[in-house]
Amino acid sequence: MVLNPFEVAKKQIDIVAEEMELDPNVTKYLKRVERSLIVSIPIVMDDGTLEIFEGYRVHHSTVRGPGKGGIRFSPEVTLDEVKALAIWMTWKCSLLNLPLGGAKGGVCVDPRKLSFRELERLTRRYASEIINIIGPDIDIPAPDVNTNAQIMAWIMDTYSMNKGRSVPGVVTGKPIEIGGSVGREPATGMGLYYVLEAMCEKLGLDLKTQKIIIQGFGNVGGTIAELLYKEGCKILAVSDISGGLYYSDGLEIDKLLDWTQKGNYLNDYKDNRYKKITNYDLLTTECDVLIPAALENVIIQKNANDIKCKIVLEGANGPVTPEADKMLFEKGIHVIPDILANGGGVCVSYFEYVQDIRAYFWELDRINKELKKIMLRAFEEVYEISKERNINLRTAAYIIAVSRIAKAIELRGIFP
Repeated sequence: MVLNPFEVAKKQIDIVAEEMELDPNVTKYLKRVERSLIVSIPIVMDDGTLEIFEGYRVHHSTVRGPGKGGIRFSPEVTLDEVKALAIWMTWKCSLLNLPLGGAKGGVCVDPRKLSFRELERLTRRYASEIINIIGPDIDIPAPDVNTNAQIMAWIMDTYSMNKGRSVPGVVTGKPIEIGGSVGREPATGMGLYYVLEAMCEKLGLDLKTQKIIIQGFGNVGGTIAELLYKEGCKILAVSDISGGLYYSDGLEIDKLLDWTQKGNYLNDYKDNRYKKITNYDLLTTECDVLIPAALENVIIQKNANDIKCKIVLEGANGPVTPEADKMLFEKGIHVIPDILANGGGVCVSYFEYVQDIRAYFWELDRINKELKKIMLRAFEEVYEISKERNINLRTAAYIIAVSRIAKAIELRGIFP
């Protein structure tokens, strides 16, 4: 059975609402999104034929500030997936105490099947279709699955041309040359590293001696793999959409990154020492730290009992379902939830947004110092509440995040 991520997100709200005895009216409010836009994107392909793609942009909550959230291009994108991702962005921004709300977008397309010009036309038409609900004061998109700085540049340019002036603050994750921030690209991986380091310290573990498995080898998985490899950790296995590689003595991450950054798949990498492994088997391989950094709903009730690690560090959004979460907690496995663990990306996106608005740009040292401060402050708050209440880290994180949103709703009231 394919799990509906929107139903998972709503179930997570119910769990935390019960734990914190939340006002039922607020619970009802939080389980709905503010607005969902569905758009058709007609594109004349290079061969002259017309293709029509479907795109989405969703705002879950803007009670604490403009919406913030990525845009993904994937053939698996659905409206319910985008709704769930928008909800998780609300909690992420709230947990990090950023003055932003939750939003998300996506286009149902396989970008690998498009030429460079087709991809540009798709991006610009999508940006034009959602132009009325994005902007520095409304909703600020960013890169996500299969999108990057170039795609953000096209969105910024399309928006700017329609407004008659340059508006760099409409998106984050842009190239540095047109208002992007240093440190933005590796930010999610850096945040994962800071949180994992703090968790190991709490548990009395030496990070350098931990055996790591990472599902996903894109921007997030690749960055955290590189950081941990440089730290001296043994990376037992990594995977991408094609499958994974396993080596008990530890993979040579630098060579694998060089291979994949040239557009190659891990499955095509040749090294007789490495064993090929499926994405499913990778998750249940014994290790110390498991980092699901690909897509949602990969650790479910069916495989939760087979997870053999000390820490699950959620690099992806929603990789562990509520049922699996409960099972892992009962097994004594520490799950560092997505809204905390992978918050580094939105944190540095916020820094980029502030820099664009002020037209004053920071040095990398300041970016990393501010990122570390915000990530560790959030981690300490979550860890303390989890210990006080004897609850898992996700529920603790949700209590903090939902409390802030609930207070904002209470203070603003329900219009009219």
